[in-house]
Parts: sequence; C-alpha cells; structure tokens
Amino acid sequence: MMENLLIPPPPWVGREDGTSSHHLRWHQAVTPFHDGAEPGACVFVGFSSDEGVERNKGRRGAARGPDALRGALSSMALAEPLRAYDAGTVAVTDNRLEAGQMALGAVVAATLDAGQFPVVLGGGHEVAYGTYLGLAQAAVRTPKRRIGILNLDAHFDLRSDPVPSSGTPFRQILEQEHAAGTALQYSVLGISQPSNTTALFDTARGYDVRYLLDDDCSVSDRHRVAVFVSEFLSDVDLVYLTIDLDVLPAAVAPGVSAPAAYGVPAETIQFVCDAVAASGKLAVCDVAELNPSFDVDNRTARTAARLIHRIVTKRVPIVR
Repeated sequence: MMENLLIPPPPWVGREDGTSSHHLRWHQAVTPFHDGAEPGACVFVGFSSDEGVERNKGRRGAARGPDALRGALSSMALAEPLRAYDAGTVAVTDNRLEAGQMALGAVVAATLDAGQFPVVLGGGHEVAYGTYLGLAQAAVRTPKRRIGILNLDAHFDLRSDPVPSSGTPFRQILEQEHAAGTALQYSVLGISQPSNTTALFDTARGYDVRYLLDDDCSVSDRHRVAVFVSEFLSDVDLVYLTIDLDVLPAAVAPGVSAPAAYGVPAETIQFVCDAVAASGKLAVCDVAELNPSFDVDNRTARTAARLIHRIVTKRVPIVR
C-alpha cells in the first residue's frame, strides 16, 4: 500500500542559459532518485495532501503545493554544483491521511539510512507527523540522540482533536515520544497570540514547549531570535526543521491556508534557516501549507523556494 502512494516525480524544467557549471540552475541538477544514489545528496520528496487542512476546517489546495515548490525552485541559479534527486510524491487520496503519513515516514527513513538529506515538500502541516515518523525510525536516531523540532509557525498545532489533522501533528509526536520514553524538544518561533487559544498556550506549557511570539521576531529583535535558536540547538542532537509558510506576513505569503495578519519578516525566517543549516545538526526539513490556489504572482512559492535553496546549499552535514 505504501508503494502505491508514491508517484514518480515530474520533470524539472526551467530557463537554460548554458550547460556549464557557470550556468547551473536547479532543474539542471535534479535527477530522478534511484537506488544507490550517493550519500550526502539532497533528496526531495513531495507530500500531496490537504486532507489534514480540511479536517482542521481550513481551505483546500495545499495538495498542489509540492509541484508549485518544484516549479519555483527549478530556475533558481546554483552558485556551485550539488547532488540532488527527486524521489517523487506521496499522494494522499480517498481520505487516507494516516496511510500517507506512514508512507512518507518510510521514504524519509530510507533516505536518512542511505546518508542523504531529505527535503519534504508539502502539503498541509499534517506532513509533519510523516516527516517525524521517518526521523524516529531512522538508524541515525539512537536512544542517546535527542530530537529537536524547530517549527516556524504562527500556530502550535497541538490540538487534541480525536481525528488527526493539520492542527494535531506535534501533539501526536510528543505523545508518541512520551510513550516511548525518549526525549524530544519542541520549539516554535513565530507564534501569533490571536491565532492560539489560552487552552493551546496551556497545552504548550504542559509539554514544556518553548516558543517565541511573532511580536518578538522583528528585524530589530535579531539578538532575541539568535539566543532562542542558539539555546534550542545547544539542547538537541538531531534537528527537524519544519516551516509553515503562514508564519510569514500575508503580503509575502498570501498563498497559504491561513494568511497571517502580522507574521514574521522574511529576513528573520531566513536568518533562522541559515543558523540551523550551519549547525551540523539538521537531519531533515519540510515546508508546509503552500496553497497555489491563493498565491499571488507566485510570491509564496518563490519565498519558500528561496528558503529551501539556502537551507540545502548552506547545510553542514550531520556527523553520523
């Protein structure tokens, strides 16, 4: 069943100025994934789903996010050659969200076990539980290695709904870690107070979640942000970075399920991504909630693609 959910990658196409390394763009570097792909390579995998968003009473359209992200990244220029593959897309159909998350976890785990760097293209933020399953199952995650999840997001996504959705993944993760007796640090940067009830703040405190409000993430708050990220990185061994694009201001990211009335400046988000990529601890990352149906001039997709570009090109590999 898991294999049937993975569909082949689409062709990467874009502008061509030449074929030498001095003219290199992403679409010229990415090839279909194959068994035996070398360790150290970046591997893209899509997660086509808006089932979780719909369950969370959001607006559908995030299922088209993976291909929109590929399209926005394709023509971006690479300063130097790199190794990159596309493993295809896990497609959630017939409301089978849980099966899709398990299938995604299997792909992420296999990629990590092969020594590669998985970059997951969502999809609603229900992608997070699937990405986590992959890291939790991978050999690189040993009982002595503490996972740190850094979520760039306006929302905690800690809902206690009986049916999993885009609003529940991090509660699911924390409960699974607690049941397994393993350690995990969940931190969120960009929390919007008006977008989270007092009950959700209480839940966050109950799980020892560290967070920074969007009010404290302006460009002038650079030192505060740097300290928050530094303290997070010092407490963990393996980092899973998840970017919910609704953390950005609506003017920058209109194409999301829930556009931000305030948001965190792109400069701050880019600074955080650079710091995490350079830490030597980043094992996996994903991008969530791109909804092309509501994007204006591909603003959201282009911004997300730039973040992916910087993360992949600046990442320092983890020590295994």
